[in-house]
Amino acid sequence: MQINVPRLIILLIAFAWLWPSTTLAQQLDPVLRELIGKGLDNSHSVNIDNFNKDQAIVDQKLAKSVFLPKVTLNGSFTRLDDDISFDDDTQSLLIATQKLLIKESVGIPFNDPFPESIPLTSISNLQNKNILKSSMDVDWVLFSGLEASNALKASKHQEASLNFVGLAEKDKIALKIIETYDKLALVYASKRVLSSSEEYLNEQIYYVKKAIENGLATPIDRKKIELAQQQLATKQLEFDHNKTLLIEVLHQLTKESKERLSALTPSLIPFTTDDSLSGTEKRNEIKALEEAEKATLYKSKMEKSNFIPKLALKAHYEFIEDDLSLLDPKWYVGMGLKWNVFDGNQSRLKSKKSIIESKKYREQIEDADEMIALSIIKAELAYESSLQNTKMVQKEIELASDTYAMIDKQYKNDLASINDVLDALNDLEKANFKLQDSFFNQRRAVTEKLHAKGILTY
Repeated sequence: MQINVPRLIILLIAFAWLWPSTTLAQQLDPVLRELIGKGLDNSHSVNIDNFNKDQAIVDQKLAKSVFLPKVTLNGSFTRLDDDISFDDDTQSLLIATQKLLIKESVGIPFNDPFPESIPLTSISNLQNKNILKSSMDVDWVLFSGLEASNALKASKHQEASLNFVGLAEKDKIALKIIETYDKLALVYASKRVLSSSEEYLNEQIYYVKKAIENGLATPIDRKKIELAQQQLATKQLEFDHNKTLLIEVLHQLTKESKERLSALTPSLIPFTTDDSLSGTEKRNEIKALEEAEKATLYKSKMEKSNFIPKLALKAHYEFIEDDLSLLDPKWYVGMGLKWNVFDGNQSRLKSKKSIIESKKYREQIEDADEMIALSIIKAELAYESSLQNTKMVQKEIELASDTYAMIDKQYKNDLASINDVLDALNDLEKANFKLQDSFFNQRRAVTEKLHAKGILTY
């Protein structure tokens, strides 16, 4: 049984349009969804965005860690050129004072000589020349003047911005994979069109040979058929090259093996849209810019808070007492207040710079909103045009198919030339190409429309 390929394609597409509408993710080929997943998992740009987001998370932890006490253990050994001690006059004075105190305690008159039998304590050095120290310091910020809290809020908005940047990058990668996959499907569809044309040509070769044998055609008619075959072979080679190139692109995007990609048989089935896909959401690019704007505003507040007093606790403890000087404490605890009154306008200028940066983000947001609104209109117009173009091409295929059948019949009855047959076949081939291209453009218009509206799913 022979099947009219153009009419079959038309019936399949009409059936697809009558099928209940679903989300784009449900309409995507499962193999395509798998390739998108692999592309997102293996994307260098997505991984870089994830690393940037991880850095923002670390910045948040750094901001929080300001309020954690910092504990430091210290150890050192120092050798001086000599012990540090009192001068001779001071030592003599301290010895004399010691004698007076002893006389008084044992009841010896003031003017009596000091007994030789009573030992005296030697005067200690202020600092021995060998100094071994082991200590611990504790520094604890109790109030940072809102600088740390504003830094924390800025880093949170920065993380959110980077997260939306990553989502926007994923959308771009998904769109690229869908487009490449559809191009590969277009190549396969074009290949099927060429195969159908080849069957028609082979059929014409049979009748030309019979006609030549019966004197109803000339060898020139056969050469025209052969030329048509060579032109067809050239087109087939071109599409084979396109297939190889597209498989290489898909391999780079998804890291899927070329062998499996070569075994795929994608097809161009138009996407359907309904009211569930007509809504509009804020694009990830806009969300990223808005979060970045908020981050810069908090950064400005952080820099302004440099003038708010800061409160911190300081503690110190010495583990080794033997080598401490007479003036060194074993431990101490203190509270400190730091108030930056004037820093040469640096904080004010840095804050002003951050405000200007936030204004730049606001301009980018407004510009992006305008471009997105324009892209939505452009995508909707392209979608409407693709639908109308598909209907027109379907009519062209019907006409080209009927015309070819009629001229082929006339040629077999010697009422038309081989040129007429080849021209009709060429028109049918072009119409089939245009139909596949129209399907491709329709799918592109739908994905671009959904992406522009911020409701692209995959």
